[in-house]
Amino acid sequence: MAKQFEFQWQIPVPEYLQNGATFDRWDEESGTLEPKCLVKVDENGFFIYWKSEGREGQVREISQVNDIRLGLAPKINDPKTYAEIEVKGNGSLEWRTVTICSGLDLVNITYTPLIAADVDTSREWFEGLRQLTPNTKANNICPMTSLKKHWLKLCLMVNPSGKIPVRSITRTFASGRTEKMIMQCLKDLGLPGGKCDEIEPADFTFEKFYEFYHKICPRTDIEDLFKELNGGTNRTYLTIPQLVPFFNDRQRDPRLNEILFPYYNRKRVLQIINTYEKDLDYIKQEWLSLDGFCRYLMSDENAPVFLDRLDIYMDMDQPLSHYYINSSHNTYLSGRQFGGRSSVEMYRQTLLAGCRCVELDCWDGTREDQEPIITHGKAMCTDILFKDVIQAIKETAFVTSQMPVILSFENHCSKAQQYKMAKYCEDILGDLLLKRPLELIPLEPGMYLPPPNQLQQRILIKNKRLKPEVEKRSLELFMKGQQEQNDDLEIVFDVSGVVGNVDGEEGPLNDLDPTTPNIDTDAHPELKLCQSIDTNDPDEDEKKRSDSFEKKEEDEGGNLTAEEEIALMSNYKYIGATTNIHPYLSAMVNYAQPVKFQGFDVAEERNVHYHMSSFNENTGLGYLKTQVIELVNYNKRQMSRIYPRGGRVDSSNYLPQIFWNAGCQMVALNFQTPDLAMQLNQGKFEYNGNCGYLLKPDFMRRPDRTFDPFSESPVDGIIPAHCSVQ
Repeated sequence: MAKQFEFQWQIPVPEYLQNGATFDRWDEESGTLEPKCLVKVDENGFFIYWKSEGREGQVREISQVNDIRLGLAPKINDPKTYAEIEVKGNGSLEWRTVTICSGLDLVNITYTPLIAADVDTSREWFEGLRQLTPNTKANNICPMTSLKKHWLKLCLMVNPSGKIPVRSITRTFASGRTEKMIMQCLKDLGLPGGKCDEIEPADFTFEKFYEFYHKICPRTDIEDLFKELNGGTNRTYLTIPQLVPFFNDRQRDPRLNEILFPYYNRKRVLQIINTYEKDLDYIKQEWLSLDGFCRYLMSDENAPVFLDRLDIYMDMDQPLSHYYINSSHNTYLSGRQFGGRSSVEMYRQTLLAGCRCVELDCWDGTREDQEPIITHGKAMCTDILFKDVIQAIKETAFVTSQMPVILSFENHCSKAQQYKMAKYCEDILGDLLLKRPLELIPLEPGMYLPPPNQLQQRILIKNKRLKPEVEKRSLELFMKGQQEQNDDLEIVFDVSGVVGNVDGEEGPLNDLDPTTPNIDTDAHPELKLCQSIDTNDPDEDEKKRSDSFEKKEEDEGGNLTAEEEIALMSNYKYIGATTNIHPYLSAMVNYAQPVKFQGFDVAEERNVHYHMSSFNENTGLGYLKTQVIELVNYNKRQMSRIYPRGGRVDSSNYLPQIFWNAGCQMVALNFQTPDLAMQLNQGKFEYNGNCGYLLKPDFMRRPDRTFDPFSESPVDGIIPAHCSVQ
């Protein structure tokens, strides 16, 4: 950067975390206890690390830690072992346990339970570690800081005698390098280089590691550039007259404002030399060596991303429709759309990753407790309880971001279970739930949606809503106890009472019109298709099917065989979400009211900003091809949600960029699949503090501007740029 910029990526590490505390560590994989581990956090906040007597040091990289939990008891199956561990400290085992949840994706999570001697220690460590995670900025550290991180990890992963095994170093650099070459480089630096040798941590300084790194991985690209700037000579330094044009012509973005981002001059280049050059004689001569040049290019000053935009820097006082909103599709699934496992944990991980709109497909539970469930209906996916999901949402909704969360309900439940859903939302979420519109932003045509800042730490429900007069009358009758709970009788009357009858999301391979009113609340009629069980006793048949499904859920995570999936897909028929809405749930819906899309002209005429529509990717592509300017204008006023087409049974994703280009706010993706589309989504939403909301460009918000994303003509005030990566 032309201006010096100091990247503040570190979160201060409390002194008690650096000093460490003693914990017992339960290993869930082996079912063993590692007692008396001294657990610490390094001063940079890179690692949580521990070591016990006679064992190797182990680390957890904090940038890979998704969550820190308190009160989650370790999974100890043996009652005797559980009792023995519990009596070792003061207080209940679960509240003495701090669990570190880590992983490279949102599905494969490693749980590391650390058991403190008392409840006060566990509480203190929970609060301290929660401050350090998540740290999105730490994912954008420069190459030089990354090298320091790798070096520190090697220094922490010591053997039982407290020394660094040479084999740990050879494993670190194993890719494309022979052990023999790596060990020779260690010897060249005066360090032990035998296969079974070990190195004293005090001898393995960062400068030694840095020199070793350049021997193993020489930066020939930087060497070639250095030689080019020197006119092909073998001179060992660059002068200020050589550096100034290089910085201005090749390092500085020519689109930048000259006042805010002035050109490099002698003073600025001298500042760079003083910062990165290590040879004092060169500093006196105002020269920059190849080593200093390399250190500069590997510093924060050459980051590929805008480091100053990783904090919240955008205006968060615009209407909701003016933002891109980080959104998830079928959030509960951890795998495929057919025969996949549903998981409460996916809601935690998705929200902790910065997502602000999660989906809940709600169906009637059929067991004795009549609890509403979440599953992909009629697709042989496993079930989770609605109330467990709401509890998980409460605990994780505002850990990563304070900005509002939208719960997108696809509601297939009977009225009785809808009332349970509404009560769980009310009782569990409490004041977090936005049950009524804000006083200054009423639900009226022409009224803008509220801004994210006014909805901080609030949860909105997206569900079909009854017409106001129907909702009011039904709610009054219900509160008086006069409304009957007979869905079959009421369905005929309630259909016309729903605002704009809404399309439900299509299921896999659905070509049917999902608007037909239905009273089908059974999530698993497919059990009858997948299990050819036939006895003379219908009750026995149902029990066998249920037992078979539970066994599949327990043993295989709900996964289907190829034959079962083909049979299920051929018989699959999607039934739309219910239009028979309980007034108690209806009354909780405000700024995210889904309506059936009847055309851009109708939406513009009605001018109801809190009405929104959902389109599958194919329908969305159709509008992009035929009415793209109308779609852009619609998205200036109202919210739209795009979701994957039903044929993506493997939970793959479409590229979201084309829909972002049209201003679609909720471009929902399958978060369980870390493909290119999901990586693009994660990268985009890292900006603005990973808060899950990104302000759309000015020309995609203002009603007096017209924008065609397919037009090749430049947009007013925007300088186009071409980026190529080598």
